Amino acid sequence: MAFEDYKTKSSIVLVYTGEGKGKTTASLGLMIRALGNRYKVAFIQFIKYWGVSEHVFIKDIGELYSDQLFFFKGGKGFYNAKDLSAQNISEEDHKKAADETYKIAFDAVTSGKYDLVICDEVNNAVNDGLITEKQLEHLIDKRAPNTSICLTGRNFPEKLLKKVDIATNMTKIKHHFDDKYLANKGIDF
Repeated sequence: MAFEDYKTKSSIVLVYTGEGKGKTTASLGLMIRALGNRYKVAFIQFIKYWGVSEHVFIKDIGELYSDQLFFFKGGKGFYNAKDLSAQNISEEDHKKAADETYKIAFDAVTSGKYDLVICDEVNNAVNDGLITEKQLEHLIDKRAPNTSICLTGRNFPEKLLKKVDIATNMTKIKHHFDDKYLANKGIDF
């Protein structure tokens, strides 16, 4: 097939998943590429409420891209149903925050205002039962015709792969956390 025989799509669904590092980092690179193309982007985080480096970066570029970039930091942190007492956050509060974040993501995806909506760590929210697989499927199916979406986080539901255009599995080969080293600021978060 000759190159001129290829077509383009008005929007696509991308997934960055897997146990390896780099899912959010890849989505940030995608955000940079989209902003550089003068796209309107919504970057919505489902898990990371604590201060991480991307929040500083997004805040710093926010004024420069104020007409192109919407950022929402949702969620209550990583969810562990087996040990909620260690987090001092109830299951109900986790679910309420995930639901609020989902509503914002759904509005962004269906509004037609954005060329790209990144739902960072949404796959974790589904895997942890904070939102449903059906809700994730709804994000994909109900998106505006010209809105691409990027879904990140571990454990993307295999059943939904048929609805995705690009899926990348970040495979961990080695990570220093396994050797009992904490995450490094600026590298891991």
